[in-house]
Parts: sequence; C-alpha cells; structure tokens
Amino acid sequence: MNASADTVAWLIALVLLAGLAAWAIHRGARRRGEWNARLAQLELRVAEQRGAVERAEASRAAAQAELRASEERYAAALRGSQDGMWDWDIASGRVELSPRWVSMLGFDANEIPGDLQGWRSRVHPEDRAALDDALARPMAADASAGDARFERELRLLHKDGSVRWVLSRGVALRRAGGAAYRVVGQDVDITQLRRVSQVLQAVADGTAGAVGEAFFPAMVRHFARALGLDCAFVAECADQPPTRVRTLAYWADGALSDNFEFALAGTPCEAVIREERAALHRSGLAQMFPREAGWESYLGLPIIASDGRMLGHLAFRHRAPLGDEVLVESVYRIFLARAAAELERLQALARLGEPASGAVAS
Repeated sequence: MNASADTVAWLIALVLLAGLAAWAIHRGARRRGEWNARLAQLELRVAEQRGAVERAEASRAAAQAELRASEERYAAALRGSQDGMWDWDIASGRVELSPRWVSMLGFDANEIPGDLQGWRSRVHPEDRAALDDALARPMAADASAGDARFERELRLLHKDGSVRWVLSRGVALRRAGGAAYRVVGQDVDITQLRRVSQVLQAVADGTAGAVGEAFFPAMVRHFARALGLDCAFVAECADQPPTRVRTLAYWADGALSDNFEFALAGTPCEAVIREERAALHRSGLAQMFPREAGWESYLGLPIIASDGRMLGHLAFRHRAPLGDEVLVESVYRIFLARAAAELERLQALARLGEPASGAVAS
C-alpha cells in the first residue's frame, strides 16, 4: 500500500515536472519569438537608416558634381565672351589675361606680367583688399564654406593714368574633393555707366529746387561742375527764323556771368540751331571758328518744344580737347526736356504779361 502511494506520488511529480518543462519550453519559445521580432524590427530600421544615408551620400555627390559642372559651364561662358577675361591658376600663380582685358587698359600684349602680382598691380590700391576678400570666398577649400562665384565693382588703372571702373565676375573651379584649383573671371568696363549715373545725380540734386528762370543757372553750373568743363550756357532763340540767340544762364571759369545776345553766324551754335542736331567738336574749335578764340572744344545740343519748335540750345566749351567724359546722352535728354518745359512755361507767362519766379538751387 505504501509502495503504491509512493509510486502515485512520483507519477504525479513527473507529470507536474513534464508540465512545468512544457510551460517553460513554450514560454521560452514565445520569448524567443518576441526577441526575434524585435531584432527583425531593429534590422529593418538599421537597413532603412543605411539606405537613407546612402541616398543622402549619393545626393550630396550628385549635388557636388552638378555644382562643379555648373561652375565649369559658367567659366566656359566667361571664356566664350572674351570680354575682359582673366584666368588664374592657383597652384602655379599664373594669370592669363585676354587681349581684350589688356587693351581695355591701353596696353599691348605681354606688357603686363602674366602672374598674380602683374594682375593685381593694375587694380587700384584702394580696391586690392576688396579683390582679395572677393576671391577668398570662392577659393574656400569646402564648397559649402562660401559661394563659388563672386561679383564686385573694382577700379583698374589705365596705362595713361586714368581709372576704369569694371564689374568683375568670377567663379572658382574645384576638384572632386572640393579644393579650388582655378578662378576664371570677366571684367566689363562700366566707366561710362558710372559716369552717367554720377552726372545725373549731381545735376538732379543741383536743380531739384529750381523752377522758372532759376532753373537755367542751376543747370549750367551743375553740368559744368559734374563734367569738369570750363564753360556751360543755355540760350533761347531771339528771332524767327533764328539768326541770333540770347543766353539765359552763362557759366564760365567757376562763376556765372551776365547774360548777352549774339549772332549765330560763324559759331558752332549755328549748326545746332538751324539743323536741330547735336554738334561735337573734340578739338581744334578756334581753327574752325575764329570767333571761338581761346576755346579748344565744343558740344551743343538743341532744345526743342513739345510741338517741335526750336527753342534754343545747351552748349559746353572747354579749353582742352574733349574725351568720352561728355558722352552722357541719356542725361542730356532728361534735362533738355526739362529746359524745354521751363522755356515754354516762361514764354507762356510772357505772353500773358505775368512775371516769372523760381527758387534758386544751391
């Protein structure tokens, strides 16, 4: 009886142990399944991150390749224009200057050394630091550290000692690693554009507060000063058809003079009034017109009313030959139209018997 009870007890214990083992196996399998699932998720996330990194790297490489291609296309466009082009090889220090660039400054081929020092020697001393600063950014070792292109207005020194303003544009060419190895650029002469802007600003500021009779002294004074000329005057036709003119304002040698009337015959003003066209004599004025003794050059421009009538003219005289500094046609057109409007207004007031008035500009 006791043996049987012991046997039953062992059997029960074995069953319990077998159940416990089965439960442990089942639980372990479930835990392994959970861990396997988590590992699979982690592996998937790692694969996704690896793919994102690879795509980002490919995108960066493509962007760098496109940037280099863009820089090379830009440099090719600059080279193709041949308008004041320069090409600096950074490693060797050699600078290739195009024939147009050299001639723009009045030099012949090979007169300017083909190196960085020769190039910088033609940059105005006050602008060399600005040029160095402009070049530093596109030359940065990492393309992301600075813009590969630059644009800057600079002054260049002409062979005759004068100054030429240029708009300088350039781009750095880089190797695959990002290091710049060349800088290619183009300088476009904007001297005349700046001249026009300066003259326009000076005359506009000088005549801003002047109307009526006061406009004409302000105009000739500020034109003469802005252009650096010895004489400027504005005159209206004194008769019809015009054979004589009378000055409305006469500025010479830094001062206004009394107005006067003179005959057109034998003067360069005759062609301006009678032919209604601009007349330019750069030099030899007194030889062509003996009445102009003491004057070397002349520029005259007609003042025409809104209905097409000849009203008078604006004229400049100088004791030295005239260069391109007087070629500011866009500025003249603006103030010739203003002069015509003022003259028409004064004539209308005169017909009505009303006095003219106006504020004097400084």
